[in-house]
Amino acid sequence: MSPRHNRPRGGETPEERPNTGFDRYGLERTEEYQGEDWKVRHVAGASAAGKRYRCPGCDQEIPSGTPHLVAWPEYGGVDDRRHWHKACWNAKDRRTSKVQRSRNAPRY
Repeated sequence: MSPRHNRPRGGETPEERPNTGFDRYGLERTEEYQGEDWKVRHVAGASAAGKRYRCPGCDQEIPSGTPHLVAWPEYGGVDDRRHWHKACWNAKDRRTSKVQRSRNAPRY
């Protein structure tokens, strides 16, 4: 078996490669939501050991270590970031404006 080569096959240098949206924190893109631009970043979930987040789309917890998305308004600050399940973010335009909790859902 030949050794694995992690070099591009096209012979291009890093400066010549097309911009794919990757930055040092992962894949980040801009999407429109509620009439404004939002930055969206994929999160692997492994770096936030012990942290749990509540998805604003379904009002359920995102357990530690679960891959999800972080979204914030383009001109918002750190306090405006929200952690979403990927499916909830994709369905955000089809949901009602007020999320209904089930009877036995936690209230925090």
